[in-house]
Amino acid sequence: MLSRVHSAALWGVEAFPVVCEIDVGPGLPGFVLVGLPDASAREARERVWPALRNSGFQLPDRRVTANLAPAERRKEGASADLAIALGVLTAMSQAPAERLMRAGAIGELALDGTLRGVRGTLSLAEAMHAAGIETLLCAAAAAPEAALVRQLRVIAAESLADAVRWLRGDERPAASPAPPEGGRRLEDDLSEVRGQAMARRAIEIAAAGAHHVLLIGPPGVGKSMLARRLPGVLPDLDSEEAVVVTRLHSAAGLRPPGSGLMLHRPFRAPHHSLSRAGLVGGGNPPRPGEISLAHGGVLFLDEAAEYPRSLLDALREPLETGSIWLSRAAVTARFPARAILVAATNPC
Repeated sequence: MLSRVHSAALWGVEAFPVVCEIDVGPGLPGFVLVGLPDASAREARERVWPALRNSGFQLPDRRVTANLAPAERRKEGASADLAIALGVLTAMSQAPAERLMRAGAIGELALDGTLRGVRGTLSLAEAMHAAGIETLLCAAAAAPEAALVRQLRVIAAESLADAVRWLRGDERPAASPAPPEGGRRLEDDLSEVRGQAMARRAIEIAAAGAHHVLLIGPPGVGKSMLARRLPGVLPDLDSEEAVVVTRLHSAAGLRPPGSGLMLHRPFRAPHHSLSRAGLVGGGNPPRPGEISLAHGGVLFLDEAAEYPRSLLDALREPLETGSIWLSRAAVTARFPARAILVAATNPC
């Protein structure tokens, strides 16, 4: 039999809808996954089969073919594990498929059937909503983040068995969005600084006009201390900025489970030994670099003279345009990169 389950895959900071097509047909028992999966996606069988067995379901004794459509786009990660498992169960008539007509599923399966959240849950949920999906089935740990897309009805499941019970008619309350971050942080406050009138004035002007700053002075005069207090002068992120910043940090895997919208301006201070991909983004599939993770906040380069010239030159375009484009063989990824740059160095 043939079944289809909607899911999504992450590329950079954006996501796109994926349809998991499962065919259980005649042939020797086996599992074939097609549709340009990466290494972690190809390992789905080694997670799905034990999860099915340990959840009390019957394993298929025929040939199973899974296609992740569209086939021309590469899929990374384990976000389709739950969709593949549900597709196998519905194709074998071990679970009803009616509720999956307008629903999608994302989540990684543990070997005991437990559901885990995945990177970029917010982007995945937005892609599902854009594709016309009305209900999203996901891991309980990731449900508050997915519910930030308020047009979606998000159903939280602790395990594969929970997800199947929902398919069979067990009504579960929709997950609520995670509350946004709390009040202003008290650490690194500019009110703790005494003296340094000129440097304080420079920090305040930079905060008011979103200007970049270069701090020059001998070691110990407070360059790093002042730079770390710049985010405390900046206002909280507005709602639109908060969604973009949260999406970036979620796609990078930096958000703890159940986190809400980021309201505080990010502060990133990479070491001068980082690579070009670590600074401006890169990899295959591409991931955001430090300049993008500092979007809406502050990127601090301490000991700026120690950074290779090629890295400093790579910052020129994103600082001018507020974004960076990373082109690969088939797909181009865009990362926002509008941050205040603060550089500190010793006098020559």
